[in-house]
Amino acid sequence: MPMPKENNQVAIVTGAAGGIGLALVKRLLGQGMRITLVDLDQAALERVAQDNDFDPAQVLLVAADVSQEAEVRRYVAATLERFGRIDAFANNAGIEGASGLIEDQSVEVLDKVYAVNVRGVFLGLKHVLPVMKRQGKGAIVNLSSLAGILAGPTHGPYVMSKHAVIGLTRTAAAEAAAAGVRVNAVLPGAINTQMMRRIEQHSADAQATQSGNTAATPMGRYGEPEEVAAVIAFLLSDDASYVTSALYTADGGMSVY
Repeated sequence: MPMPKENNQVAIVTGAAGGIGLALVKRLLGQGMRITLVDLDQAALERVAQDNDFDPAQVLLVAADVSQEAEVRRYVAATLERFGRIDAFANNAGIEGASGLIEDQSVEVLDKVYAVNVRGVFLGLKHVLPVMKRQGKGAIVNLSSLAGILAGPTHGPYVMSKHAVIGLTRTAAAEAAAAGVRVNAVLPGAINTQMMRRIEQHSADAQATQSGNTAATPMGRYGEPEEVAAVIAFLLSDDASYVTSALYTADGGMSVY
């Protein structure tokens, strides 16, 4: 990797082993930040660290299930032990769940999606916010989705969960603003990630789904993880010092419809 700029700030990124999370990690490392990479899969974390030649002095790898409070406490405590503070938090980990009409969805799928996408975000906020409030400064970005403000058939649990993330974001922003902590949400549209590949493959016609998404996007293409990471990085930076409780779409204009 290129030599990073000098920067004493510390970030936590969940869902850091792929897609938008990994793109964000690379961007923040390039800015000189020290980062705790959190993901369910330790092997995946080690692989991306090795493949991208991450400086071991700049990163901490923590395998954790974000839906389990003890494991959230652990990644927060490990970050403080290693780096001493938390300046930025990307509450990024999420899953899409199975597709199907509401009457065909199982409660087990609903619970699994909510455990990661809502409980995981809630627990991250619960344990990171007190650290930032003590510091008197911090920035958090929760990853919602265009599905957090729109809806469509066959992904009820996912749509519900991403609407919930917006509610959590606004509540946290209201509670933390006086302490100097900002909380915002980013809402990606159709992004070129493995999650989108899975959604396409689980549809009746993967090619038709991809073509439909592209046609519904005024910019006429899928977004790239790096483009979403740029928006997240801005909201985590001091350049966004007067921005809180905001919902930033990164969707190529899809939400215009």
